[in-house]
Amino acid sequence: MNPLFLKWLRKLSYMLGFETVSSFPPGHPYERTRWNGAYFDIASYVKPDQIEQRLCEAIANTPLVFGQIDNPTPRMQRALLAVLEERMRHNRGRATELAVQLVHAYDSAHITEVIPGLRAQVAGTRHDDIAERARSVMAFLSSTHSPFDVIDMKA
Repeated sequence: MNPLFLKWLRKLSYMLGFETVSSFPPGHPYERTRWNGAYFDIASYVKPDQIEQRLCEAIANTPLVFGQIDNPTPRMQRALLAVLEERMRHNRGRATELAVQLVHAYDSAHITEVIPGLRAQVAGTRHDDIAERARSVMAFLSSTHSPFDVIDMKA
């Protein structure tokens, strides 16, 4: 086929939303945020704010999908932290699994720190096993004043 025709067809497919996206567009403040398209079916025409909202809703409903996101935004982190806090408060199981995901996210140098001191806490446990690192993060979160009561405002 003609290369020009193929280029036009790809562009049309993208504009109509037949393709899915796995990152924010270039120039977006969180353009380093990436997600696994197999877990999040987000059409190419969806605006960045709506993308972030959909990802946050997915995290709130199924928190283990947080592990499928590289360099999550502060809103995404707060969505996970809300579920983690709820599980820690009500002594519901599997809180450690969520803390492990938070540790893995903070191993990236490009993540925006949502709670002051969390990056240092994770970095300080770098040589421990992952379960100990997760317990350390949960202890840190329970010792800080409630960072989960922050109201998320749109800019």
